[in-house]
Amino acid sequence: MFSWRATTVALVVGASIQAAPAASAVGGNGATVPFVEQEAESAAHNGTKIGPDYTQASLASEASNRQAVTLDGGGEYVEFTLTRPANSIVLRYSVPDGSQGTIGVYLNGGKVNNLPVTSKYSWLNTGWIPGQKIHHFFDESRLLLGRDLQTGDRVKVQLDGGISNITVDLADFEQVAGPSTRPANSLSITDYGATPNNGSDDAEAIWQTVLAARSQGREVWIPAGTFEVNRPLAIDQVTIRGAGMWHSVLHSNNPFNNGGQVQGNIRLHDFAVVGEITERNDGQADNAYHGPLGTNSVISGLWMQHLKVGVWTMSGTTTNAVIENNRFLDLTADGLNFNGRVSDSVVRNNFLRNTGDDALAMWSLRGADVRCRFENNTIVQPNLANGIAIYGGQDITVRGNRILDTNALGSGIAISNQAFIYDGTFSPLAGTTTVADNTLIRTGAMNPNWNHPMSAIRIDSYDTEITSPVTVTGNLFQDSPYSAIQVVDGGGQGRQVRNLRVDNNRVDGVGTVVVQIETTGVGDFSNLVATRVGTAGSYNCPYPAGRPPFTINAGAGNSGWDTQWTDCGSWPPVNGGTPPTDGNLARGRATSSTGYVQVYQPSNAVDGDPNTYWESTNHAFPQSITVDLGQPRSVSRLVLKLPAHWGARTQTIAVEGSTGGAYTTLKSSAQYNFSPNTTVTFPASNQRYVRLTVTANTGWPAGQVSEFEVYSS
Repeated sequence: MFSWRATTVALVVGASIQAAPAASAVGGNGATVPFVEQEAESAAHNGTKIGPDYTQASLASEASNRQAVTLDGGGEYVEFTLTRPANSIVLRYSVPDGSQGTIGVYLNGGKVNNLPVTSKYSWLNTGWIPGQKIHHFFDESRLLLGRDLQTGDRVKVQLDGGISNITVDLADFEQVAGPSTRPANSLSITDYGATPNNGSDDAEAIWQTVLAARSQGREVWIPAGTFEVNRPLAIDQVTIRGAGMWHSVLHSNNPFNNGGQVQGNIRLHDFAVVGEITERNDGQADNAYHGPLGTNSVISGLWMQHLKVGVWTMSGTTTNAVIENNRFLDLTADGLNFNGRVSDSVVRNNFLRNTGDDALAMWSLRGADVRCRFENNTIVQPNLANGIAIYGGQDITVRGNRILDTNALGSGIAISNQAFIYDGTFSPLAGTTTVADNTLIRTGAMNPNWNHPMSAIRIDSYDTEITSPVTVTGNLFQDSPYSAIQVVDGGGQGRQVRNLRVDNNRVDGVGTVVVQIETTGVGDFSNLVATRVGTAGSYNCPYPAGRPPFTINAGAGNSGWDTQWTDCGSWPPVNGGTPPTDGNLARGRATSSTGYVQVYQPSNAVDGDPNTYWESTNHAFPQSITVDLGQPRSVSRLVLKLPAHWGARTQTIAVEGSTGGAYTTLKSSAQYNFSPNTTVTFPASNQRYVRLTVTANTGWPAGQVSEFEVYSS
């Protein structure tokens, strides 16, 4: 679901799957999967690395880890070294719009096959979004290698011609078991006329098998092969089982569609549903499974790709459903949506990558979702909207998930009272909503509707006040490009959020603030520990202006976010939409100087580029350059740099600091040899402003610094 309306301008406008932390008390590991994912930028290659980039609709921003490798000439390659035995590859890639071809696959130096690649299912147009309209650049292709490879073997993908260029994001390597054998108590679809791999429609044969299996109390068996299903089948009280998600394939845009109430006991196991959806059309049920599931249904071990949605439940009730161990890949809308009237159901241990909207959603329209759980799922690169979204519902739990690299319009997790359809049937949040033990990495995004940032976790009273308890506990936030926790009324009316409890969370890297509050209400915050904070600890500016600020009841154990951005007329600078990653507190900060010549302005010293530099007014010592860290920070070390190709020189420099008043001496004037870098250390103290004063330079009659780096230790 889209989580913001473009028509409501409401807020103050501002500017590889990683391993879980080994010893962290917070966060979740996500899904347990049978494959190993390897990032192209970390593998051997002779291509061009792109990224990291967080800009909407840039190629690198849609890559896992925001980085990838582009191959744009014959013979360019990426070579992966296996860390576990495997006999298959899934390649995530992007090719230019309108192109298709192959990329060569080499094992230990020898070519074994070509892997088909195409732009057919990518380069989608989302015309209703401001800014860049085209997105969804990546797709995935899979291949059984035909042999068992061992740890240390090398798998290379190489541009051999036939396609102009390709950007390789990552590869998954898996030891795929052979096809399962037919269960004894089953009827095969081939016995009723289905023929694999010949392109003919097998829908009627499958339907006749379903009818016979139900009447005889047997299962439906889908053997290895690809079967065409050109019309949807309404199924109920039946088990359909395949030989494995790599072996049994239903080629269909919507093989299963229950338009009304069903009894349940629907069991779908171990096959793939691969469609041909190239554009999103919300008037079509282009989903692997569409409709209610009744009671006690299970969907397990499915591979769902090139569809609109994997599983969308609506038009009836669903109770005690289990959705587990599935892969949702390259979809134009949601991965899964519990669209109202779902109770006591769980979605767990699923892997989702490259969905076109919310990866996992509950939307309590025309009946509440009650006591449902999203647990231990892994979500990578939801292209639009959120990783996990809860729109209303009662006693909902989001626990143990791992979410990485959200893009435009998306938080990692959204807890929201946004109805989307205003027919009076939406059920707002009730009972207790629990968001616990999740890991969110590089989540949150710039909303292109207003150029306004959205956080890793968002609590949103969009259409209705949030008055029932919401608990956010035990979560780990890593490298959030903007903020970690946001409390907001996305509808712009200042609706309250009350009964919010934030406890025992860890924040490691934010680009702006730890807590971003833009509506009224009250919440309890304790044991929220933050490091590598971008601009300030919090931003508490309700919209519309004039509303009382949100009340933060600060309990015990908080640290690292005690400063506040107090100018509600401006949004804190966002450091380019990326968190500080190397501990350099000065990177991207505001600077000033006593003077500079030509284009050698003081901001060059904090731009991360050692080849650009500040040069003071010549022949006019002393000269100073000052960096504003945005808030008082503990500082005790400077690294000062000059361009590497310059000759060595000695500058005489004094270091001073200030929290906003008079400056004090941090390091008395001394000579420092630049060849080309030098380090200055001094006793740790809290300073907001750090100033260098240069009184001599043996290499030039001016103060010169290409990088002015400030560290806490």
